[in-house]
Amino acid sequence: MRLYLFLACLFLNACAGLPPTIKDIPVVNISYSQASQNISSYKDASVRWGGVIIDVENEQDSSQVQVLLHPLDSYGRPQLNKSGEGRYVIKSTNFLDPVVYAKDKEITVVGILTGDVERTIGKRIVRLPLISATAIHLWPNNERDNYYYGRGGFGDYRFNPYFGYPGYPFYWQGYYGPYW
Repeated sequence: MRLYLFLACLFLNACAGLPPTIKDIPVVNISYSQASQNISSYKDASVRWGGVIIDVENEQDSSQVQVLLHPLDSYGRPQLNKSGEGRYVIKSTNFLDPVVYAKDKEITVVGILTGDVERTIGKRIVRLPLISATAIHLWPNNERDNYYYGRGGFGDYRFNPYFGYPGYPFYWQGYYGPYW
């Protein structure tokens, strides 16, 4: 019995957690308000922040991505149902294609706070925290839908023979349900 319990815990642990690109890098838990108020005291600290892409600027030797910060959930994904806390800029030595890193895509970055940078928002000039990226994870658009609705598995009523009309898939989201 203990073996089965151990295997179940091991299986559940393997399914949860951060994506491998941003998982193995140690970070310091620094909030946006702490960093934006006193960036000099947190300089060279490793952080994990996420949010929604606002803009991408490519320069000769680097790319800069402006992001609206959202708090992260336990999977490292930005929680869009919580309000944005402010803007920050990610600097990457790699070329980041503006089509791939498009506006309103979700992103999580692990990097080092290197200081701040000036940006013009409307007619106002503001100073935003600057993160030199160590690892960037861009979240797929449809992954959030698959997380909540699923495709098969233990609780999926579409593959349950005791729900609806077994053997007749049109009543199981065929013509009448959302298209995935």
